[in-house]
Amino acid sequence: MTLHRPPPTMAAATTITAGGTVDQNAPDAPAPEGAEPGPTGRRRGGLGCAVEVVETLVLTLVIFLVIQNFVAQPFRVDQHSMDRTFAQGDYVLVDRLTGRWSPYSRGQVVVFQPPPAWTHQPEPFIKRVIGEPGDTVEVRDGQVFVNGAALDEPYLFRNDAGVAEPTEAGATARWFVPDGELFVMGDHRQMSSDSRVLGPIHISSVIGRGLLRYWPLSKLGIVETPGYDSIPAP
Repeated sequence: MTLHRPPPTMAAATTITAGGTVDQNAPDAPAPEGAEPGPTGRRRGGLGCAVEVVETLVLTLVIFLVIQNFVAQPFRVDQHSMDRTFAQGDYVLVDRLTGRWSPYSRGQVVVFQPPPAWTHQPEPFIKRVIGEPGDTVEVRDGQVFVNGAALDEPYLFRNDAGVAEPTEAGATARWFVPDGELFVMGDHRQMSSDSRVLGPIHISSVIGRGLLRYWPLSKLGIVETPGYDSIPAP
């Protein structure tokens, strides 16, 4: 069914404005000098301002919800598994949009909902992608290997002497990453519960990738992703 707008008539040609209706056909008649607006005009003007304020607040809330749920969302780091890349109390802006068309890749920091077997708490986890779908990840001699090549990991937690802590395997030391899943680890390996314990995570559980650390201001900056040119394809 198609709705047609009725043709305007001389009696009904009006324009809607904030605060009321203005008749376009009425002649402009200036108010007598010194005259004050009547109570009806004041009520209409006050009602129009209130409507505009409500409309602005609703629009602002809708825009905020759309951005937070589909574009970018702030998260507070409450874990030590990413020391010293992120410290407890840091705030990270997470990109929720580009993951819809750009696959997550090795080295990216991701925020995800942990599987129920990992924890009884609903708070998201923050880890780094180590293995992509099709990769074989192995831990031996304190180091991580992907598809048979040693992984260069400059982001690992280092002690006061500047020595990177070794990566230790759990009950399993070798994993294959199925399609639709990611193998993740924390940068502070000795403080991280990750895929070494309970295996890869589903990509559908990923909320987004870390984009920007915006607090504290002294550490403001883009979350960088290292390159792994030496890692062969699976």
